[in-house]
Amino acid sequence: MGSATAYHLAAKGARVLGLDRFAPPHSDGSSHGESRIIRELYYEHPLYVPLVQRAYDRWEALEFDSGIEGLLNITGGLMIGPAGGDLLQGVRRAAAEHELPAHTVGTAELRKRYPQFTMPAGCEAVLDERAGYLDPEACVRAHLKLATRHGATLRYNERVLSWRLLGDGVEVKTARGTYTAERLVISAGAWSREVLGEHAPPLSAERQVLLWFDAPGDARQWGPDRFPIYMCEFGDGQFIYGFPTLARGFKAAVHYQGQPLEDIEQMRRSVDAADIARVRDAVARLFPWVASAPIREVAVCPYTNTPDLHFIIDFLPGDDRVLVSSPCSGHGFKFASAIGELQAQLLLDEPVPFDLTPFRLDRFR
Repeated sequence: MGSATAYHLAAKGARVLGLDRFAPPHSDGSSHGESRIIRELYYEHPLYVPLVQRAYDRWEALEFDSGIEGLLNITGGLMIGPAGGDLLQGVRRAAAEHELPAHTVGTAELRKRYPQFTMPAGCEAVLDERAGYLDPEACVRAHLKLATRHGATLRYNERVLSWRLLGDGVEVKTARGTYTAERLVISAGAWSREVLGEHAPPLSAERQVLLWFDAPGDARQWGPDRFPIYMCEFGDGQFIYGFPTLARGFKAAVHYQGQPLEDIEQMRRSVDAADIARVRDAVARLFPWVASAPIREVAVCPYTNTPDLHFIIDFLPGDDRVLVSSPCSGHGFKFASAIGELQAQLLLDEPVPFDLTPFRLDRFR
């Protein structure tokens, strides 16, 4: 969100300073790991659909403007779960409210079109035709490239120590210096509580483990041309998600239910046998071969969650000098291209073509 906002502000002619305590694209936050899902039939709430549709447009424009290909990759997506579960009910509601196709894939069609899947008992599948994946590291790199091209100053490996409201603007102190500006946007992910201090909303963080497996048989059947992204909700409420096989392997993970984190600084980066077993056992519920599949790579990342799992995009109450940007809760990356644009509009007092009321800070009072 930070790199996208820096780009859109700079492209509009604003004087921009971007600060990152690490050197992006990096693996210290939630914007790494080779792939991030993008989907149009948004089960979380239909209000996200217009925003993700704008994101599709902006990702395509970013590819063109940056000259970096492969940012957005459409594979289609299978949404699998009980008909009365949160996933399929939400997908069908989003489709109905926005008049989008939501094709139910029957058993015979699934066997013909996606023979890699075996439908869990009591589940159905709905096809999201526009779903696919983004390359997160390349997306961040593209936004930063264009931000710099438009004149933004970007400082990496520079930790923010404090900030305060000052006169008509803000002052930010880092390990290297002190800066002043008219406005500040704080998009610190799992570090938001630390950076926001007394202004922090009730955010929580959880540690998520990602695994990349060796898929069996003909590698081509697991590639993006033949295999879709997927989300699966089991009858007991557990969610998993995954991707086609890419350079690093067949990536899959559990959605939510991660280890709670009291302090992001203490998040364990190593992955142990219990971590692997938890993910392997969950994914093997859909793909039994995963139970014994060789593991190519492992990684961890934090989910930064709001109590209702919806985003925060809002100025501090009563003060439009500080914009809190936490489009998070494990489903935010796909929106970055559009949210960077709308945050630039907010910061420059331009009209915003989306209803951001659901993302207000005061809903937590």
